[in-house]
Amino acid sequence: MSRREQILAALAAVLAGQLAAPVRRNEVLPEKVPAAGLVILRDGEPGEPDITLNPRTEFYAHRVELEIYVPRDPSGGGEAALDQLLGAIGAALRVDETLGGLAESLTPSAPETGALALEGAPPMLTARIIVTIEYLVSDPLTA
Repeated sequence: MSRREQILAALAAVLAGQLAAPVRRNEVLPEKVPAAGLVILRDGEPGEPDITLNPRTEFYAHRVELEIYVPRDPSGGGEAALDQLLGAIGAALRVDETLGGLAESLTPSAPETGALALEGAPPMLTARIIVTIEYLVSDPLTA
């Protein structure tokens, strides 16, 4: 398994183990959100690495995306539940910022929040967080 895949699997496992909301990886946009909310991990883009020679090492700042959804009552509300889930995600990311030594660091962005209404589905509140995962590899095919 590549370092990239190990890191993404470890991040998904950390979130799933720490959050009451289900965590899915690369899921389609939900039509219904569980009462506890839903977190979707998008694999993102490793980007172009910084390369050092002797020995060759590639340093990636891989940007993954967390999409967070909480149900919204048709009459409004839900912001407190979204805020609580965002706080739980922040705490989960601080549990092991190296993912068991696989990464150098995890750095989350501030959340972008909004509301979403899909035809035929109940309204939901959303948030998007970019988590930058820094890691080193010696072979670009294992990145």
